Amino acid sequence: MNVSKLLVAGVAFSMSAGAFAAGVHGGGHGASSGEPGKASEVARTITVEMYDNYYEPEEITVKPGETVRFVVENKGNLVHEFNVGTPDMHKAHQEEMMMMVEHGVIQGGKLNQDMMNMDMGNGHSMKHDDPNSVLLEPGQSKEVVWKFSDKGNIEFACNVPGHYQSGMYGDVNFE
Repeated sequence: MNVSKLLVAGVAFSMSAGAFAAGVHGGGHGASSGEPGKASEVARTITVEMYDNYYEPEEITVKPGETVRFVVENKGNLVHEFNVGTPDMHKAHQEEMMMMVEHGVIQGGKLNQDMMNMDMGNGHSMKHDDPNSVLLEPGQSKEVVWKFSDKGNIEFACNVPGHYQSGMYGDVNFE
């Protein structure tokens, strides 16, 4: 990779990572989606199965202030993501996920773990360790504990390039 491509990639990654971080933390696009939940406050557990380009269930209903444990299982043949946020946050995060494909982190049905730890500069990496999200290879399962704040336009989505666009997202409805 020549220096100009590396510089562009580094700038793009730092911008998209910043946009993503702003979306998850206070004041950003995803601020209304909630916050990391405490296991001791979990009201219920919802199992979410990820197949190749759809979720089961396709939508969930929560109460404002409710803390939910999501047990997320990848039953598909490709790497998939479960990410709770606003549509604007997902749009910003899709840029970061594109970088993961371009750098060889996501390789169809595999994750290159060494590349995920690669230092992109300024403390950024491709670890994908945000509290509202899990990125799973086929057959893997992980949990997300999330506290939903006030009612808002929230969805869960897979932001691996092309997956959201093919319909791999679901609505979070509020009671």
